[in-house]
Amino acid sequence: MIQSTIRAMISPKTLILAYLLAISSSSFAQDRLPEVSLQDVNGERIDLSTYAGKGKITVLNFWATWCTPCKKELNNIAPLYEDWQKDYNVEILAISIDDARNKSKVKAYVDGQSWDYHVLIDVNGILKQKLNFQQVPFTVIVDQQGNIVSRHAGYVDGDEYILEEELAKLAGK
Repeated sequence: MIQSTIRAMISPKTLILAYLLAISSSSFAQDRLPEVSLQDVNGERIDLSTYAGKGKITVLNFWATWCTPCKKELNNIAPLYEDWQKDYNVEILAISIDDARNKSKVKAYVDGQSWDYHVLIDVNGILKQKLNFQQVPFTVIVDQQGNIVSRHAGYVDGDEYILEEELAKLAGK
């Protein structure tokens, strides 16, 4: 009796919409990090699968030398990173989206920073295109199994603490 009353109150369109939303949100939760090979600042090819899905939480932080909020975010995370590595078993990859013309600026900038991140360069925008984002800073969190579990665009002071909360949840703390 109750089920038939509920069915009568919910339109078929509402049920279909709810079903599609459930499918899209569950498929997003299981979105895998694309298999891509990028160069580091020294020109070595690095396969992203080297990092993601190996039992560590992986954070991809996309930035550019011309992006002030990007550099501020990476600088604000830097003093926290060592503790995050110990507490949450996390690896941060700072991935520059600078093009080939500005590639040398990336190495020069990174050499002047006290970052302990692995810095990669997505010169041709392959990973940016596969992850389908337009602007930086852009942060992607990949769980211990290689699933993308969070995406975040932009940066304001304090976002690093929100990121830490997400890392703590993934690490079970």
